Amino acid sequence: MAQEIEIEYKNLLTRDEYERLLHNLPFPESGSKQTNHYFETENFSLKKNGCALRIREKSGKYQLTLKEPHPDGLLETHDLLTDLEAKKWLEGNIIPKENTEKQLLKKGIQLKHLQYYGHLTTVRREIPYHDVLLVLDYSTYHDREDFEFELEAKSKESGIKIFQEVLGKHDIQKRETPNKIERFFHST
Repeated sequence: MAQEIEIEYKNLLTRDEYERLLHNLPFPESGSKQTNHYFETENFSLKKNGCALRIREKSGKYQLTLKEPHPDGLLETHDLLTDLEAKKWLEGNIIPKENTEKQLLKKGIQLKHLQYYGHLTTVRREIPYHDVLLVLDYSTYHDREDFEFELEAKSKESGIKIFQEVLGKHDIQKRETPNKIERFFHST
């Protein structure tokens, strides 16, 4: 099964903090564009289970991802979608995909109850940094914009240490940061 554990740390930024990190760290001048298309049930069964379901559209490819809580971070289950399958999902015609459907059924969530709620578009910049990945995101959704710093790590210990170092070195306040899907749904 296509699964991985995601260990990441996030911090919302002001525009000034975003610009500071962009110019003080060796991020590329331009970023890559990706769009997350979000799905949920009418009664928010995914949220009640601490889960999120999205299709990420990036470089003409589509990947369906279910995120679930895991003791070390998030368990991500993936399925690739063809262009036609992605189009059908976005039109509300949900096509079963083996890996994600199996995980959803374990939570008692049937595909027929899923609905498409909309999308969030991100321009992402990434750099490797001391054995972690630093990410700067500029996202737009529902006539809003936000700026976010993420750090993806192989372990919690190295991740939190470097995360705190980067924030401290660049004089950035640590903020409670909901994930993108939470921010998307809170803005509707």
